[in-house]
Amino acid sequence: MRKFSLVKLLLISAFLIFSAAPVLANEGQLPKVGVSEDGLHVQKWFHDSFLDLREDLAEAKAKGKRLVIMWEQKGCPYCKRTHEVNLRIPRIVKFITDNFVVIQLNLWGDKEVTDFDGEVTTEKKLSQKWAVRFTPTIQFFAEDLKDIGKKDSRTAEVMRIPGYFKPFHFYFLFKYVKSNAYKTEPNFQRWLGEEGDKLAAKGLDIQKQLWADELLFEE
Repeated sequence: MRKFSLVKLLLISAFLIFSAAPVLANEGQLPKVGVSEDGLHVQKWFHDSFLDLREDLAEAKAKGKRLVIMWEQKGCPYCKRTHEVNLRIPRIVKFITDNFVVIQLNLWGDKEVTDFDGEVTTEKKLSQKWAVRFTPTIQFFAEDLKDIGKKDSRTAEVMRIPGYFKPFHFYFLFKYVKSNAYKTEPNFQRWLGEEGDKLAAKGLDIQKQLWADELLFEE
């Protein structure tokens, strides 16, 4: 059996981050969501937070989940695609809501946020402090406050992805963090290549899946 090329996966993945094609409707998709007054897409399952990140992390842990922050901004085409493609796939949404607490922040927002280190600031200033430059940017954090202490997010995060991922990469990104695979394999692309090999061995057309706006496999 021909192994699924890690180099090919890396090249395709890099292209997918910055590429957006027209969204095609698929059967079984969740309904499209609306846009708030600040221009951000609103998922009803996003965490309704007072934006004290220490409290949010503790709450996520109490639920047996991980904390995720999704940075977006008004008029962002890749944010729109994330919501209109990835977050309309039931299996993706179920996996996220079962295992993660997701907070949405506005790259240019003025809401008050308390960082892990106790500093009270705004969304916009926090994005600058954390060096968040692109939207969407997804940050995943450690499971426990004791692993973060007085650290800010740039040292507290365990994974950061700037840009858009097609559904295959997006889904496995959350699985990568949930399974703590980053602790034994810090290179997400190498880990994903191995997962691709497993699916290919079961007969999945990986090339077709990489370009698909849906998940074409069962687990």
